[in-house]
Amino acid sequence: MERQRLSLTTVLLLSIPPVLWAGNAIIGRLVRDAMPPMTLNLLRWSIALVILLFLGRAALRPGSGVLRNWRRYALLGLLGIGLYNSMQYLALTTSSPLNVTLVASGVPVWMLLVGRLFYNVPVKGRQIGGAVLSIAGVLVVMCRGSLAELAALRLVAGDLIMIVATIVWSFYSWSLLQKNDVPALRADWAAFLLAQVAYGVMWSAALAGGEWALGTPQIVWSWPLAAALLYLAIGPAIIAMRCWGAGVQRAGPGISAFFINLTPLFTALLSAAFLGELPQLYHVAAFGLIVGGIVVSAR
Repeated sequence: MERQRLSLTTVLLLSIPPVLWAGNAIIGRLVRDAMPPMTLNLLRWSIALVILLFLGRAALRPGSGVLRNWRRYALLGLLGIGLYNSMQYLALTTSSPLNVTLVASGVPVWMLLVGRLFYNVPVKGRQIGGAVLSIAGVLVVMCRGSLAELAALRLVAGDLIMIVATIVWSFYSWSLLQKNDVPALRADWAAFLLAQVAYGVMWSAALAGGEWALGTPQIVWSWPLAAALLYLAIGPAIIAMRCWGAGVQRAGPGISAFFINLTPLFTALLSAAFLGELPQLYHVAAFGLIVGGIVVSAR
């Protein structure tokens, strides 16, 4: 049964990932010429794996269930680490960070559909109302308060790739709620994440191998690229995935999905900050609509 309660702690847990994911989209776009997308994803999660080996040692103990339940963790690693993140970086090679996060704002709709069709979770009227409000807020950011901007918007290949990625993320979030983990592993967030990342790195390596088999991608090493990899491994990877997993367990995938719609807003604000521009009135209006959607859906 999906949980519907939102406490202050749950709101905080679900609000941190959109901020970090906004930074992930911007950096992924900035380094697109320095490193190919699949290789970027592999190195990012390899660094995260090394860090998690120290934090989640419980996953390495006999009886942890990581090997016995390998199908579950291999699936989580494929969906949340191998496919979703690789597809996002691939999308950023042809699309902008704002466009990518705007397309990802369709997650609440996909989350409700996946929950209804594959997990037999009914869709309630207030969730539909919340989705309408939340997506309206995203549209305000998209058109910068101008209908002419909205009419001029065009989808590119990266946007279409991101649509598939959002469906993948929906299945990942619902899969988190399956309760066939060893209790000790489930109670240790680092060990639970390590179990997913260990398999996810293998999937990422396979994708990167395919990328290199198709050609010899150019990597331009620099200190900024190294710093970007470190941020991607710690922020959007370990911290964001930890907060997202805990938030989904508390509120359920249906409600949690609405918080993803904060990502385009944070992306717009961070992009504006890099350009030295101040937030506009439409950012405030968009924030109000998105938060209103969260409140309505969680009532």
